Amino acid sequence: MNGLFSGAAARAALRSAHACLAELHDTVGVSGLAAADTNAGLMAVVDQHAAGVRDSLSADTRPLTAVLLAAYAEGVRDAAFTHGWRPPVGPLDWSENDWVMTRLLAVCALARTLPAPS
Repeated sequence: MNGLFSGAAARAALRSAHACLAELHDTVGVSGLAAADTNAGLMAVVDQHAAGVRDSLSADTRPLTAVLLAAYAEGVRDAAFTHGWRPPVGPLDWSENDWVMTRLLAVCALARTLPAPS
């Protein structure tokens, strides 16, 4: 084994992370990023959340990766569920001020900046 993960385990973690981010993009990112592209106020809030995510992940000292972003998104969802949050039902209304959904949308925005999976 090389380091903490073997090559096979690292590849499996990366595949899982990309799958998690793809699902997040499909459920949150598609509508949210489209809404942010047409609403400067929402885009500003998403940018602020993205900066918060980057700070939380120490992205100034280590590169963002799919594994880090996916783990962060899972952590946000798990913590939110623990505190009673439930995802909206039906079409997402991005005019609502939902911190969790905006944070997850910021993860989607950051994921767009990653290299495409190979």
